Amino acid sequence: MRAMILERPGEPLRLAELPIPEPQAGQVRVKVSACGVCRTDLHVVDGDLTEPKLPIIPGHEIVGHVEALGPGASRLAPGERVGIPWLGHSCGVCTYCLDGRENLCDAPGFTGYQIDGGYAEYAVADADYCFPIPGNQPDAEVAPWLCAGLIGHRALRLAGEGQSLGIYGFGAAAHLVVQVARYEGRQVCAFTRPGDAEAQRFALSLGCVWAGGSDALPPVALDAAIIFAPVGALVPAALRAVRKGGTVVLGGIHMSDIPTFPYALIWGERVVRSVANLTRQDAVEFLELAPRVPVQAHVVPMPLAEANTALARLRSGKLTGAAVLIP
Repeated sequence: MRAMILERPGEPLRLAELPIPEPQAGQVRVKVSACGVCRTDLHVVDGDLTEPKLPIIPGHEIVGHVEALGPGASRLAPGERVGIPWLGHSCGVCTYCLDGRENLCDAPGFTGYQIDGGYAEYAVADADYCFPIPGNQPDAEVAPWLCAGLIGHRALRLAGEGQSLGIYGFGAAAHLVVQVARYEGRQVCAFTRPGDAEAQRFALSLGCVWAGGSDALPPVALDAAIIFAPVGALVPAALRAVRKGGTVVLGGIHMSDIPTFPYALIWGERVVRSVANLTRQDAVEFLELAPRVPVQAHVVPMPLAEANTALARLRSGKLTGAAVLIP
């Protein structure tokens, strides 16, 4: 099979020919039809996340069809369309797993980080961490659901039920979250890089009530804000924008250092909290909700061999929506 391999962080991915992997006990082999390009992939490739298996095939927004079952993998059927997300394994015995917080597992395995991912023609995954994909939306349009959608869904839930929501960084996750928030009747303000008129127009086209630069204040105080951009300086900016009792959710797996800020910004029982990974229940809930909204991803399909180009466009902020690799 063809696969894009990361051999050393900071270097371009290399296109390679590899043996088609065989599923082991409890695993399935999936013929990949689409794999989204996530900012977390960029953090792995650039070395911001420091514990990858090397060499590694990145990619954890995988959609494909089950082709082969390993021993004991009976919950999925050959030919079934499935998604493979970031969480690829949890230990099941640590304190976090036992109390329903497997996203905080002490001995996890992550797809495209410790487990070979979807920048390839085939992927092997634990059947218990694969999810049937309902509906008939094209595979490429579903792929961003598997991380941008799932993490965005978890971030939205942790933001609470407030009606005025701010989203900082209007990329793949944000453009999916805003559709769910609007479906729930919320008013959303979008914050982009200052001067990014294209992203602001895109946000308004999806139903945001206001769009402006991250250096601006929204027209109304926010009940909550979600930060998807990996920029620590946005934390005090978001705290300025939320009302007393409001919550600022940090939706990324990596962020630059948060600068010091006056206590007055967080006083008034404002809350800052992170989102770490996802649980399988998050996937079940979002994959049931998404077709009802319906969530529609704006995607830029690209051939598998152009993975480095897709990552470069994401790194430079020159993507509207989500890039998706097609093997």
